[in-house]
Amino acid sequence: MQLDLGSLKSVRSFAETFLKTEPRLDLLINNAGIYMPGTTEDGLGMMFSVNHIGPFLLTNLLVDRMKECGPSRVVNVSSIGHNFGTIDFNCLSTHKELGVGNSATDVFNIYANSKLCNVLFTHELAKRLQGTNVTCYTLHPGAINSELFRNVSKVFMILMKPFLMFFFKDTVAGSQTTLHCALQEGLEPLSGCYFSNCTVRNLYAKARDNAVAKKLWEVSESLSGLSS
Repeated sequence: MQLDLGSLKSVRSFAETFLKTEPRLDLLINNAGIYMPGTTEDGLGMMFSVNHIGPFLLTNLLVDRMKECGPSRVVNVSSIGHNFGTIDFNCLSTHKELGVGNSATDVFNIYANSKLCNVLFTHELAKRLQGTNVTCYTLHPGAINSELFRNVSKVFMILMKPFLMFFFKDTVAGSQTTLHCALQEGLEPLSGCYFSNCTVRNLYAKARDNAVAKKLWEVSESLSGLSS
């Protein structure tokens, strides 16, 4: 089914069609990610929308179905890049974006900020799912030779090619931690945790900040149209 996470209309249309045609949802893996500047049709930052707001809205629209047919799991693919991220709520309020600027450094910072959103979203989601039969997890899949960088400059890609070939995982190896979080038995007590190499990892304080996670949830509700 077609889904454009850079369009709130597309997310809502997808969820509506899915709920009409599919009686079960056991696993929701929010894997899509983008690495490029830009603005969506909704006026949101492109990476903010595709990497966070789209999956946030999609999860909220589908979670009741997951509760009906649990035990079910939500898996949010983040990145070790979240360690470099910050959430600037003033920037979100003013620009509907996680940062400004189009330089290589600016783009990386905005990407890192969007990956921090993934971890904070999972942290807050786990709290809200307590007492249900739905659990959630976030993860760093590893450095993967995928198409994530397809929108960056050709010069950058030429410089990166040796690193991609020798130091980055292929996509099969890169999917293992995602599959672990989705399929490994007995992970339910670890709901809300962050994984890397199929193992729970500690998070910096900023990635498990209750107040920031709650505020990000509320801002995301507003920007995605879940609350008016």
